[in-house]
Amino acid sequence: MGEHVIKLPDVGEGVAEAELVEWHVKVGDLVREDTVLAAVMTDKATVEIPSPVEGEILWLGAEVGEQVAVGSPIIRVRVAGGGGATAAEAGPAAEKQPEKREMAPPPADAPAASPARKPAQEPGSPKAPAKPETRMAGRRAASVPQAERPLASPAVRLKAREAGVDLRRVAGSGPAGRITHEDLAAFLAAGPGAPAPVSGLAENNDVEEIRIVGLRRKIAEKMAISKSRIPHITYVEEVDVTELETLRATLNRDQRPGRPKLTVLPFLMRAMVKAVAEQPGLNALFDDEAGIVRRHGGVHIGIATQTPAGLVVAVVRHAEARDLWGCAGEVNRLADAARAGTATREELSGSTITITSLGAMGGVVTTPVINHPEVAIVGVNKMMMRPVWEGTGFVPRRMMNLSSSFDHRVVDGWDAAVFVQRLKTLLETPAMIFLDG
Repeated sequence: MGEHVIKLPDVGEGVAEAELVEWHVKVGDLVREDTVLAAVMTDKATVEIPSPVEGEILWLGAEVGEQVAVGSPIIRVRVAGGGGATAAEAGPAAEKQPEKREMAPPPADAPAASPARKPAQEPGSPKAPAKPETRMAGRRAASVPQAERPLASPAVRLKAREAGVDLRRVAGSGPAGRITHEDLAAFLAAGPGAPAPVSGLAENNDVEEIRIVGLRRKIAEKMAISKSRIPHITYVEEVDVTELETLRATLNRDQRPGRPKLTVLPFLMRAMVKAVAEQPGLNALFDDEAGIVRRHGGVHIGIATQTPAGLVVAVVRHAEARDLWGCAGEVNRLADAARAGTATREELSGSTITITSLGAMGGVVTTPVINHPEVAIVGVNKMMMRPVWEGTGFVPRRMMNLSSSFDHRVVDGWDAAVFVQRLKTLLETPAMIFLDG
């Protein structure tokens, strides 16, 4: 028997360290080659670490939420033969890792294919290893392809593995369909031969601790910076989008093959391009440490996108050079990439002004948080049919509020109002969006 040490690989782009956001294995697991062992995050890109060998997990060298340096040993695997690397070859860093940081030992009901295994057995001691195929076949839950992995915390995944439950069969009640401990418990209770759930009201004293790691931690840090360093001013205005909706429906009905379907966002993006051309101070980044406002000629519009992992801002670069359909196609492409976790760092950075929209969930008014170091963000609220007075009586009109926030250090209230009123004029008279100049 030998031992193979897996180190954190170079994840590219000059990254020196990455945050460990999830373990997919635990000590005692048998893995095949290319089995996903862990996931690490750099900025807003998540990278999976596959196993280069087949064998038994002996040691895990970091905890979820820790920053791990590239090249540091993170896993030791017992393999047949001499192994690809030993603990000695991994250097002093591997030897200094304390064994107390191992994850939980294998469950008591582990398959009988490896009865000789002891949780505290020292690496390198003689032992006839069970074949990975035998261990895998003994589990009731089949391995889930990464693309189909449901959302769940590592603790829930561990309980599911120990219970032999395929999480794809469990309905999640948490945000974005995340599976909670209660969801898993309810699924197990409703299994074959399980007693019927007790009806009536009952106290629930469960407390679940969720460590803020990965993308959620980065979102928290960014929001804290924005709110602590930027004095926000929020300006709300209602917009009559009846004519815009009529035009949008007509263009979608008569669209050419290959053109994407138009939503409100491309119209708003084109309106923002025109508005910031008149007020370039709104299409800017404020370096408050250097005391410099950098106005950009290119309009790089960030689109706040909700993904299963959290909120990310995908960037449509050079919106000033794109027509309605070009903006719509790029928004669709970036949203798909962000939700699939395949968006690149360049596609998630470099915005100069941002749009945030919750679609039909947009509410009447919101108070958007500025995407630091930008100085403006435009929030789109939901459309509603409202009665509007037109001189002689009320008529039904489709109305929508824009809730926009500005950095009051460099944007005066008057300038904010002028900007929003310009957007209002363009959206209420959509033909103006197509005029040059």
